[in-house]
Amino acid sequence: MKEMYERGLEIRKEVLGKEYVESSINNATDFNRELQEIVTTYCWGEIWNREGLPKKTRSIINLAMITALNRPHELKLHVHGALRNGLTEVEIKEVLLQTAIYCGVPAAIDSFRVAKEVIDNYQDE
Repeated sequence: MKEMYERGLEIRKEVLGKEYVESSINNATDFNRELQEIVTTYCWGEIWNREGLPKKTRSIINLAMITALNRPHELKLHVHGALRNGLTEVEIKEVLLQTAIYCGVPAAIDSFRVAKEVIDNYQDE
């Protein structure tokens, strides 16, 4: 389990950025520390570590799902991650346009707003 946590931590930093991840881990409280460990181990270590899909494809899927769930805070993180994983602004736009039809225009409008903010402020790290 410790090995999968460490691998998950590595992948999480690759995708979301070292500074963000270390802040999340270091600022965990007694209340949410276990959630941070679960997310790192299972989401990042077990799923993102699998060889069946490249990180770029996983980012596309996440952008669509997070838009469908209308979770702008998480979308902001994953747009940044998508850019780090090699998605272009055009590819992100196309994912969000697709979600407008299948998930609803209001969710897509919010997602476009968030994505544009991240893209405008993105600095290749």
